[in-house]
Amino acid sequence: MIRGRFAPTPSGLMHLGNARTALLAWLQARKGGGAFLLRLEDIDKPRAKAEYARQIIADLRWLGLDWDEGPDIGGTFGPYTQSKRLALYEAALDQLERAGLIYPCFCSRAELAAIARAPHGLAAEGPAYTGVCRHLTEAARQLKRARKQPSLRFIMPDYPISFTDLVMGKRHFSAGAGGDFIVKRADGMFAYQLAVVVDDAAMGITDVLRGADLLDSTPRQIALYQALGLRQPRFAHIPLLLGEDHKRLSKRHRSATLKSLREAGISAEEVVGYLAYVSGLIDRPEKVRAIELLDAFAINRIPVEPVIVHHFSVSNA
Repeated sequence: MIRGRFAPTPSGLMHLGNARTALLAWLQARKGGGAFLLRLEDIDKPRAKAEYARQIIADLRWLGLDWDEGPDIGGTFGPYTQSKRLALYEAALDQLERAGLIYPCFCSRAELAAIARAPHGLAAEGPAYTGVCRHLTEAARQLKRARKQPSLRFIMPDYPISFTDLVMGKRHFSAGAGGDFIVKRADGMFAYQLAVVVDDAAMGITDVLRGADLLDSTPRQIALYQALGLRQPRFAHIPLLLGEDHKRLSKRHRSATLKSLREAGISAEEVVGYLAYVSGLIDRPEKVRAIELLDAFAINRIPVEPVIVHHFSVSNA
C-alpha cells in the first residue's frame, strides 16, 4: 500500500509552492488507495515556530486536504514532529559510527566559504566538501577537539548512485556526488538529511513527492538508506513554482502565501484549481475541490519545467 507524506518546516507561512507539493502528494496517495501523513520538520528550533505549525495545519485543511496520521491526530508511527524524535536520530548516528561511516569535521565557516568559491559541487546542496578532516590522525583530532566542537560528516560511497524519478526520469550521480556531508552540526542539531531518512523509513513511507530543489539531496539520502540497511522509497521531484523574479517561491513572496490569498477573498477551490492547472491536471484554471481531482491525477501529466506565477496567471519559465 502506498504511504505518502507532506513534511513542511514550520518556519514561515505556506505559499503556493508548498501548497502544490502538498496537493500532489495527497493526490498521489489517495489515488493509489493509500495513507497520507503529515509530519512537521521542526528540528531547527531557532527557525521553527509553533504559530507557523498551527497555520500550516489550518491552511491544509482549508485546501480540503486530510491525513491519516499527523501531529494533531496522532498515529501508529508518531510522534509526527521531528523535535520529539531525536532519540531515533541518535540511534542512527550510533549505527553509522559503529560502521566507521562518520568522522568529526573541524572546518571553520571561513574554510567552508573558501570551498564554496571552488568550481565544483551540487547546485542545490552547495559545494562539495573536499574531505579535509576525513584523513586527520586521531592525535590531530584530539588537538582540534580541545579547541573546537566538531560537526559530524557522513562518508559518501565510492560508487555512483542512480535512481528513476517518477517525474524527472532516470538520474545518475557520480561516485561521492556532493562530497561528504554533515549529519550532525557542531551545535548538536541533527541535519535534515539524516532526520528525513530515519523518519521516512520509520514511518513506512513508500513514496516521497517533493520539490525539484531537493533532487540533489536524493543521492545523499539513498546513501544513508543503504548504510543504515533501510528500504528507500520511490521519489518524485516536481518542478518549482517561481515568482516574477524567476526565483522559487519563498517567504519573500508574501502575496503568494495562502494566508494572504485567503484574506484577499480568494477561495480554496480557486487555489486548488490554479495549482491543478499549472500541474497539468486540468486544461484551464477553474474552481475545483481537491477530491474532484482524483480521476485527473496521473504523475506523468506533471510538467518537468518550472512555472512562473503571475498572480494566478502563468507562463512557461
